[in-house]
Amino acid sequence: MRFHWFLPTGGDDERLGARSHGVAIGGGGASAAGAGHRDATLDYLTELAVTVEELGFEAVLTPTGGHCEDAWLVTAALIPATTRLKFLVAFRPGQVSPVTSAQMVSTFHRLSGGRVLLNVVVGGDDVEQRSYGDRLAKEGRYARAGEFLGIARAVSDGRPVRPSGDHYAVDRPNGGGFGGHPPVPLPDVYLGGSSDAALDVAAEHADVFLTWGESPEAVAEKISHVRERAAARGRTLRAGLRMHVITRERAKDAWARAEDLIADVDDATVRTRQAQLGAVESEGQRRMLALHGGDRRNLVVGPNLWAGIGLVRGGAGTALVGSHDEVVARIEEYREAGVDEIILSGYPHLEEARHVGDGVLGRIASSPSEKEYAS
Repeated sequence: MRFHWFLPTGGDDERLGARSHGVAIGGGGASAAGAGHRDATLDYLTELAVTVEELGFEAVLTPTGGHCEDAWLVTAALIPATTRLKFLVAFRPGQVSPVTSAQMVSTFHRLSGGRVLLNVVVGGDDVEQRSYGDRLAKEGRYARAGEFLGIARAVSDGRPVRPSGDHYAVDRPNGGGFGGHPPVPLPDVYLGGSSDAALDVAAEHADVFLTWGESPEAVAEKISHVRERAAARGRTLRAGLRMHVITRERAKDAWARAEDLIADVDDATVRTRQAQLGAVESEGQRRMLALHGGDRRNLVVGPNLWAGIGLVRGGAGTALVGSHDEVVARIEEYREAGVDEIILSGYPHLEEARHVGDGVLGRIASSPSEKEYAS
């Protein structure tokens, strides 16, 4: 199993609050920072990236959207501070052309020594999409994403591209690379979603299908569906899980930390955020909200699976909470459900990365199932 971490390019926090990363998803506006807030400065993100690399994570996911800094610029700035760490750069097809994206990947590949991965985000919030000038509805965005990836992959392979399609009219008859260099094939493409349209695009174009943290049974069902669709196209793909984590040597300390994380979130804020997130046209977001229904009494939604973060944060809203051994056991269950990669995060991201790196990664590397997997 491959383990990745997360770069909070919208800011970091010791407790969830109005300025926490992800709280602006779905309509949260600019607010004053609470105590313990950390801005997403280059110094802080550099410290985090260097720490994550030292702990043994393979890559860091950098998000995209109006709630955070630009993913390409941030990750490019972190290249010289790291040597092995890969950058899983999130971007939206509607904001850049497929040929430009292929050129950006080519440049990043050379500057970083091949340390770039792609997270294609189709976009689930119509309001935010329109704020960027994108007026396509959800189904149209997925159709465009499929066309985008087909062109970008052809360009990256050096194959000719003729004008065609509903969304792009690229005329590149001679193929070839950029800057006098040979073509650079697209790196692994990560794409997530829960709707039928998302599963179809992932089955056709993704290398890794991403899903948020639901129960292992629900995750297994979704992975099975997308792999069946990929197989019908003569393809195989890996599966990735995106969720948070709160882990300590003792389970009671992890759960105390979980309660402390949302201690400053009042009921009025929960109601406001649930209404805003409920208006987002995303099947994945709907499934996150349905886990707890905005009710603080319903936050434990499975063994060591806690949905408290989803009370106010958009996107991934669940966390694995427990002792290091419990978290390892739950990760093994997700592996048995078909998960090949996991992208973790925790507040604040620097300290929680250390807890995971020191307490979890080593235990998984020495577990019997890991030895069997490696063989």
